Amino acid sequence: MTAISSECRTCDTGIIVRVSGGICWVLIGHETIPCAARGNVKKRQDGVAVGDSVRVTRDADGGIVEEILPRTTCLARPLIANVDQAVVVMAAAEPSPNLNLLDRILVLVEQASLHAVICVTKMDLAGPSGCADMMATYSDVGYQVMPTSVRTGQGITEVIAALANRISVFSGPSGAGKSALLNAVQPGHNLAEGQLSARIGRGRHTTREVRLIPLDSGGLVADSPGFSVLDIDSMKPRDLWPAFPEMRGLAPGCKFIGCVHDAEPECAVKAAVMEGRIPYSRYSHYLAILGELREAERRQYK
Repeated sequence: MTAISSECRTCDTGIIVRVSGGICWVLIGHETIPCAARGNVKKRQDGVAVGDSVRVTRDADGGIVEEILPRTTCLARPLIANVDQAVVVMAAAEPSPNLNLLDRILVLVEQASLHAVICVTKMDLAGPSGCADMMATYSDVGYQVMPTSVRTGQGITEVIAALANRISVFSGPSGAGKSALLNAVQPGHNLAEGQLSARIGRGRHTTREVRLIPLDSGGLVADSPGFSVLDIDSMKPRDLWPAFPEMRGLAPGCKFIGCVHDAEPECAVKAAVMEGRIPYSRYSHYLAILGELREAERRQYK
């Protein structure tokens, strides 16, 4: 950028909404400006993330990111800071809902202390049951579940209301319709909509980078690349059960302090599973993840 006297510079705070080609695009008020980053900012060990609140020196050519302000939250995959809500998108059909993946995403959401909303898309393609059992399972756990359809308009108003005045991240498998849903919520952003691959029954990755989209209703939402595999090996086995809300209220009733609700006797969580108060699908996914975390821990200490 062209050098300019200090008298022509102004200092503002804003939010990074996109990082591309070494340029940080910063939202200041209702204006987005391109900014270079100071060397000390570029060299930060935790990097520069979309969602970072920053102090910017503005000039005639754009601006310079002088400082990244303290983060309230930070997700590693996708890398995004200061999010307070995760919208987990799962299709009712094409592709069929992957509840194992849904539970893994919810574990990460809970671990990051984010509010979670589950959005079931493509309800116009749902079978006779309309995914009622699946939605009831997660509603009973305490999650907000929204059935939607971009084609019919079902649930779009409710999604807009849920996003208002929050910084939200959309997440879910490829092909679930995240970009299509965002286009319905905030028309005009021309997000690429992927076509489901009939050959392999999975969506193509159409979102190439994380960016924050300002919403007319207030708030910002991140469209993040789709994914189908999650790495949760950084968690400790003992930290897993608190990421399942239905277990948190029951754990104090277990006989043993430190119970991980697997092989221990007189476990209140296992009793709830046997009595149908905790869905077996959720518990079986819990056990599968627990086994993976234990194996990862064994490998770490070999």
